[in-house]
Parts: sequence; structure tokens; C-alpha cells
Amino acid sequence: MSVLHTLVWFLVAIGILVVVHEFGHYLAARLAGVKVLRFSVGFGKPLLSWRVGPDQTEWTLSPLPLGGYVKMLDEREGEVPAAEAHRSFNRATVWRRIGIVAAGPLANFLLAIVFYWALFMHGLPAMKPLIGEPPLNTPAATAGLAAGDEIRRVNGIDTPTFQDVRLNLLRAGVAGEPLQIDLVDGRSVHLTPPAMHDENLEQDTLRPLGIVRYDPVIEPVIGSLAADGAALRAGFKPGDRLLAVDGKAVADWQGWVKLIRAHPAKPLRIEFERQGQPAVITITPDAVSEAGQQVGKIGAGPQIDEAVFAGLMTEVSYGPLEALWQGTVKTWEMSVFTLEMMGRMVLGQVSWKNLSGPLTIADYAGQSAALGWISFVGFLALVSVSLGVLNLLPVPLLDGGHLMYYVAEVLTGRPVSERTMEIGGRIGMTLLLLLMSFALFNDLQRLLGG
Repeated sequence: MSVLHTLVWFLVAIGILVVVHEFGHYLAARLAGVKVLRFSVGFGKPLLSWRVGPDQTEWTLSPLPLGGYVKMLDEREGEVPAAEAHRSFNRATVWRRIGIVAAGPLANFLLAIVFYWALFMHGLPAMKPLIGEPPLNTPAATAGLAAGDEIRRVNGIDTPTFQDVRLNLLRAGVAGEPLQIDLVDGRSVHLTPPAMHDENLEQDTLRPLGIVRYDPVIEPVIGSLAADGAALRAGFKPGDRLLAVDGKAVADWQGWVKLIRAHPAKPLRIEFERQGQPAVITITPDAVSEAGQQVGKIGAGPQIDEAVFAGLMTEVSYGPLEALWQGTVKTWEMSVFTLEMMGRMVLGQVSWKNLSGPLTIADYAGQSAALGWISFVGFLALVSVSLGVLNLLPVPLLDGGHLMYYVAEVLTGRPVSERTMEIGGRIGMTLLLLLMSFALFNDLQRLLGG
């Protein structure tokens, strides 16, 4: 995937999320009678600028895309003509100011609901909640779970897809809750999540439990080749059936994947069959860094029997009203889970290395766009929820920090002093810089394979 592809879709994603967030502030300000001077997408000196409307609001596009802002008339920031003083933000009632500030995060939540509603209306293709053979001595194996078992509920919550199983197991693992897994065949099993030590939450919850996705046996026949892969360079072609390596037979595609990954930059003598004729090629898998380890890859994909995989897929879809309700529930659940994760990071119960920054978000934007519009819209919904929750945190400079000041004003009957807000602004700036630095450091660690 090219850097340009990733960059373009990252800018598209950020543009949509920022515009919606700031438009929430803008619309609330207009409804509250507060004059809007500027609506900016991005920070820095404007690249493009135009004025629209009776107030001649300036709409700008600026070069730093990680955010935006709505600048309102405010007597604290400059001289205001007496005729327009009543339209200043600082003269609005505290409840109107609360509404204007809260409208940004609320717009992000509404956007997520709309996206989930559209996805549920269209239908979400997904893997059925079938599990593979649990590894020996794991809680799942001890409880009697076996390959092909279909999970209906986790702790009383319906799991129509394997992704739902994964999310609910992750939530329970983070919270340290015992698990009750109800199967389609009527059985129920109880599992205890092991203590988490890994920095990868999903793997650290699912892997020790022994819950793995069901994968059908795939014939070791090459179906596709990457243009820059080792397999194409070595001379393999689509339709080649892989038989053995260094004289040892490998029965299925999954076995070949494990073998190739275990031999980065090491020559392998592969016996195969092409159009019924035996042949041999020596290939050296490319060494690729993944999670701090070198693994081998040859750039080959299997020949897929679509009929087999069709039986493993399901589609989650609802009518218009039910889809709207399910979209609202999904947004609420993801908001609560995001807040729980943030809280546990602060308490030290979850590693800060799970925090992602702009580089990781850009990577996911590019990957989801490459998979199609359904994946990209799902990605946008998830990030929109995260943006809404993040902005509601009671940190000065964020929307939540301003709301904290206004709540204090409601409780005390007087505005927070300029001195208090100045000190709070410095503290907030420091916290945000630390947070952004940590997230960027994690991004670089992932990119460099650390």
C-alpha cells in the first residue's frame, strides 16, 4: 500500500471528522445568537479563505490537518463594536455556552450513529461466531469447547459475529470479569480470564483463553502473487500446488504460512506440482518486521473455494428503525468502552502502549479504504466515537475542560477567574503535549517494529 494512498485517505477521514465536529460548534453558536467570525479546518496560516453569509463568516482551509476551530465574537479576545456586544460568546448565558461547547462532541456521536445506521441498513458482512480448535491446556479446551462450536452470547450479550465475540471477551478481560459463554447448541461454559501482561490487549485476552477464530482447511494451491513478492521472483505461478519443503510434506495452506513465517531470509527447497508435473524451486522468504520480530513472507495468496467460505459468513442487517436503535446502542457501547480503557490507562491497569497516534490512525485509514467503503465507514464511526469521548475529558483546552469551567460557574454562581483559566490552559497544554508525544512514540515503535 503506497504512502500516497494512506495519506489521501487519512486526510479524507480527518477532514470528515473535523468538519462535523466543528460544524456542531458552529450550528449551536448560530442557534444561540453568537456571531461566528471564522470556521477553520486545520491550523496555521490559511491556504484557502472565503467569506459567506450575512455575518461574512470566514471559512478557511489551513495546512496542519490535525484538528480545526470555530472562532466566535468574544470581548475577551479583542474590541467588539457596541452594536454587536450582545452577540459575543462571553455574554451568552452559561447554559448557552455549555450547549455550544458540548455540540462538537455531540456531533461526533451523532455522526457515528448515522454511520452505524447506514451500515446496519445496508448489511454488514462478517464471520460467524465459530471458534477453532482451542490449544491444549487453555481454559477453553479444559471447558470442553471444540472446533466448530458457535457462540451465541458472552455474559448475556448477543454475539451475531466473531467480531462481537472478540469485543465482548476483550471488555471482560480488561475488567477482569468471569465469563459465561452460551453456545448455539444450548451448552454454557464458564471461563476465568487470565491476568493481562501483554501490551496487545486483544491477543493477551483471546490467546490465553484459547478462543481462536475458526478457519477451514485451505488447500495449498497458489491463487495470487504479489507483484514485488519473493514467490513471483522465484518463478511460482497461480495454480501451483505446494507439496513439501526440504523433503517434508506440508498438508494445508495454514501449515505453509507457519513454515514460511518461521524462516525469514532462509532458503527453502520447495517441491510443488504444476499442471500435474512435479517441480522444485528454491526460494528465500523476505524478512519482514512484525511486533519486534522478523518473520518470513513470500507474497503469495491461496486459491479460495468461495463456496466453503460462504458458509462461514453472515450478514447483520436491520430495518430502518431497528438499524437506528442498533446504531445508537453500538455508539453508546463503544463510547463506554473507550472511556473504560482511558480510565484503566490512567490507573495503570492497561499499558499506555495501547495508545495510538496519527500515524497509526493514518495506517488504519489506508487499510480500511483498501478493503472497501463498508470497512472505511466502520473505521470512521469508531474514530468519531473516540474523538467525541476524548474531547469530553475534563482537560483544559479540550471541550471537556471548558465544560468543567461552566459547570463550576453554575455551581458557584460566578465565572471562573481569568487567572484560573490561564493556569488551567498551561496545565492542559502540557498534558496534551505529553499525550501526543506518547502516542507518536508508540506509532514510531510500531512502525520500526519495536
